[in-house]
Amino acid sequence: MHAVVPPADGLVQTIGQGLIMTPPGPPALSAGQAGPVVLAENVRKCFGRTEILKNVSLTVMSGEVLGLIGPSGSGKSTFLRCINHLERTDGGSLKVCGEYVGYRRVGDTLHELGQKEIAARRAAIGMVFQRFNLFAHKTALENVMEGPVVVKREPRQHAREQARAWLARTGLSGKEDAYPSELSGGQQQRVAIARALAMGPRLLLFDEPTSALDPHNTAEVLDVMASLAAEGRTMIVVTHEMAFARDISTTLAVMNGGVITEIGTPHDILAGQPTRPPCATLASQC
Repeated sequence: MHAVVPPADGLVQTIGQGLIMTPPGPPALSAGQAGPVVLAENVRKCFGRTEILKNVSLTVMSGEVLGLIGPSGSGKSTFLRCINHLERTDGGSLKVCGEYVGYRRVGDTLHELGQKEIAARRAAIGMVFQRFNLFAHKTALENVMEGPVVVKREPRQHAREQARAWLARTGLSGKEDAYPSELSGGQQQRVAIARALAMGPRLLLFDEPTSALDPHNTAEVLDVMASLAAEGRTMIVVTHEMAFARDISTTLAVMNGGVITEIGTPHDILAGQPTRPPCATLASQC
């Protein structure tokens, strides 16, 4: 028996005389996309009269893993939802790979796109939520296939093969035909990660992905996320898992009261050595 392991972007792995699909690695940026993956400039968001995000500016480069930490209610999840245009912004600008996700600029004015255009631009962004958001009436395999078939119009057979590979990648071989109700919380969250990866995103957003899990399931999900970070994927992770944020993040940002109050290396932030005052103790409040 022999095995030929392909490059990271390969699709076929030869094992003995059989062929199985292997998921591709992180999408490479083309020459025209060599700038920041995320560029946020003075982003504002209000709910009624309450200002949730107050002129948030942030840059995330290709291959960077940004851990976003801070007290509950500080605007972290709202900022993540704005990146994916699940929430409309009320000021400033947000670009992913050089493009506005939910808008087009005409002169000095941003105009919201139609739903089909928004969905097409969201295809570059994978998002993993706190509560899994799986289709209860679909199997794990069908959940992972849904985006590639419906949004990207991929042939069903190709989408099915890739979905199997992504489920294997997240440690769920043998669970393809299971429904969400038959899976543990950690397994459901790993299906959600496989679903996000199946779209071939340039950016992965994680919104407190372990907050609803017990310690055992938390460890399983964090292991998958750590392996994705090791692959060089661009990720923004909202988390209260400080040890995890320290170990996988290339950059940590602390948000408090709708503003980013600190940004720096995990060592500097978690050791209480802020690059900008105040908040030397904020990390310990998470």
